[in-house]
Amino acid sequence: MAELRIRIKNKAGEILAESFGEDEICLDYHKEYQEGDTVCFETSQPGRHYVLQADDALGEALVYVTRPEVVYRIPFGEKRISYSPKVFSGSGHLLTARTAGEEQVSCYRNLALNVMDQHGDPGCYPHASANVETRGESVFAARNAIDGVKANRSHGAWPFESWGINRQDDAQLTLEFGRTVEIDKIVLCIRADFPHDNWWEKATFHFSDGSAETVSMKKSDKPHVFSFPPKKIEWLKLGELIKADDPSPFPALTQIEVYGKDAVEPDHCI
Repeated sequence: MAELRIRIKNKAGEILAESFGEDEICLDYHKEYQEGDTVCFETSQPGRHYVLQADDALGEALVYVTRPEVVYRIPFGEKRISYSPKVFSGSGHLLTARTAGEEQVSCYRNLALNVMDQHGDPGCYPHASANVETRGESVFAARNAIDGVKANRSHGAWPFESWGINRQDDAQLTLEFGRTVEIDKIVLCIRADFPHDNWWEKATFHFSDGSAETVSMKKSDKPHVFSFPPKKIEWLKLGELIKADDPSPFPALTQIEVYGKDAVEPDHCI
C-alpha cells in the first residue's frame, strides 16, 4: 500500500491543513486561498499512477508520479485567467488522492490529458512544454494544450486558452509521458478563431524511438485525426509547423490528444 498525504501550505511553508492515509485520502479545506499557497501531494511509492484532484472544480487527473512530492501552485492574477472562474475560488475545496486502479491504468485512453499540468518539472506526467509561449502569458501556455478544454472558436481567457507560438517559425511543443507508452493515434484541435487565426497546413511529429510522421491539416474547427501503426515512446515533439497562405499571422493549438496505453503492464495498482 502507498502512504499518501495532502498538505496545503502558505508562501512561508507553514502547513494550513493536511490529510494522510493509505491508498485513498481526501482533504476538505474551508478557507479562501491566498497568493503563494500550494497544494502538496506526497507518496511513499513514486514511480506509479495516481488519481489526484487539486480542486473539485478542476477535476481529477490520472497521472504518473515520479517523485515523492508533487507541488501544485495555486494560480493568481494573470495566471488565473486560463482556468475556469470556479477553480480555486471561494472557501470550500475538496482535494483527493488515490492509487490508480489497474482498470484505469491499463485501458486505451488519451495519454496526453492532465488538468494539473504546470510549468517546470513537477514530476507529474503527462507534461507539456514548449520553446515559445506568446508573450509568456498563461492563456498561451503549452499546458493549455493538454487540459481537456477543446473550445476553439475564439482566443484568450478560459475556455479559449491555447498554445500560442508568438509568430515563431521554429515553434515546437514537447509532450513527455514519464514512462514508456504505446500509441497509435494523435488528434490535433487547432484554434479556429477565423479570420483572426491562421492554421497549419503541415506539421511533423518526432518521436523518442527515432521515427517521425508528417501530417496535413486544413482550415477547420473540427479535430484532425491521425492514425499510424503502434509505436512505443517516452515523448514526442510537435514542430516544423507550416502556416497556410493567409493574411493572419496567428496559428495556435487548442488541444493535442494522444491515444494508446501503457507499454508495460502495471504492477502497483489497487
